[in-house]
Amino acid sequence: MRMKQQDIHIPLCNTCAFETGSIFKHLTREETDLLNYEKDFRQYKRGDVLYHEGTRINGFYCINKGIIKVYKTGFDGKEQIIRFAKSGDIIAYRSVLSNEVACTSAKVIEECQVCFIPSEILSSFIKTNPGFALELMKLACHELGEANSFITDIAQKTVRERLAEILLLLANDFGLDDQNYLGISLTREELANIVGTATESVIRLLSEFKSDMLVELNGRKIKLVNPKGLRKISNVFN
Repeated sequence: MRMKQQDIHIPLCNTCAFETGSIFKHLTREETDLLNYEKDFRQYKRGDVLYHEGTRINGFYCINKGIIKVYKTGFDGKEQIIRFAKSGDIIAYRSVLSNEVACTSAKVIEECQVCFIPSEILSSFIKTNPGFALELMKLACHELGEANSFITDIAQKTVRERLAEILLLLANDFGLDDQNYLGISLTREELANIVGTATESVIRLLSEFKSDMLVELNGRKIKLVNPKGLRKISNVFN
């Protein structure tokens, strides 16, 4: 359910794009004005679903604030988290480009503000702005590269190695607070769904990491006590 828009400040795309580093910073002033006019500003609460896998959507989303998990659902109903989208990221644009049904679902995990942008706007920018089109292609290639790396990790790394790597990646993407806690709060099930294992395995490994003084646990919050030790386990930065 979308939150009620009461006394809400709707961000301007020209300001937001440079503050968040979104791809729309490559638009001309005229294109930015058009984007400001055509977008639909929305607010969502934790647990809200923006779109479901297999449905056809007539636009895509740019995140101004908050965190959204993008995931696929297996035959057994288990989620496999593909990525977490944050401020400045766009999601569902590949379905717009391919004119296909959504290949993923998107659910809010931290109260968010997003702009929904009609499909024809993206098509127009691609046709009239070569620089924007090139940056969009780079973005799609980067996300494809991340997906390939994830597939390789699933096939070649142990669950322990993958969990250590995921904790480091989350720290890189969302930062650490002044006490070294991750800037994103996830349930154990959500961690398991991005690592690609059972929830019980993540709970057991986090307990082991805590015993080895690699992390500290405070509910959903995870503190990275020894990032160097996690890097050694992950085998990703060695």
